[in-house]
Amino acid sequence: MSWALKAEGLGKSFTLHLQGGVALPVLRGVDLAVAPGECVALAGPSGAGKSTLMRCLYGNYGAEAGRILIRHRDATADLATADPRLVREIRRDTLGYVSQFLRVIPRVGALDIVAEPLIARGVPRDEARAHAAALLTRLNLPARLHHLPPATFSGGEQQRINLARGFAPGYPVMLLDEPTASLDAANREVVIDMIAEAKARDAAIVGIFHDTEVRDRVADRLFDVTALPEAA
Repeated sequence: MSWALKAEGLGKSFTLHLQGGVALPVLRGVDLAVAPGECVALAGPSGAGKSTLMRCLYGNYGAEAGRILIRHRDATADLATADPRLVREIRRDTLGYVSQFLRVIPRVGALDIVAEPLIARGVPRDEARAHAAALLTRLNLPARLHHLPPATFSGGEQQRINLARGFAPGYPVMLLDEPTASLDAANREVVIDMIAEAKARDAAIVGIFHDTEVRDRVADRLFDVTALPEAA
């Protein structure tokens, strides 16, 4: 099977400085390959290491062992050892991440927040803003809110902006951390459709889904983090 994202022998621990420097192992020997067009859901109870694995795959947490390989521009890059310039390039063109929280520059309107990653890839501003508006409308965010900064929006509204921003560029590889959290039933259906469309264009997806109904509808298989050797 071909793959778009692959972890090999991935290890990660945290040092508890307030506990005398005790090392807390969280991930050890992780082997995970995700194919184009496949959605893999990370499974396991709270504290098993799902979010840690997700952040390692994105490069927010440095890996202590192993490799994180990604297909980027017809080549293979190792996110575990890539320099910051290459990591920024991969995140701009290849690897998208929808986290649980919207982190944006204050006072920037929702439309520009969603359009920004498209503009960074060279899409003309008017085209990027039109695509952003279409996504926000699809996610049931009223047009009257498109030009307002989202700091005072509800949690569900902020999550929809987060989703629109993450899906707008059409990344070949996507990481989704609780993408339907804070959403009502209608918007959950929209997100399920968006994930299906991403898979249809051969995006490789890794997700954390505490909503088991959503997980069962979008995931092709589960990856049980609790089954990892010495996982916390």
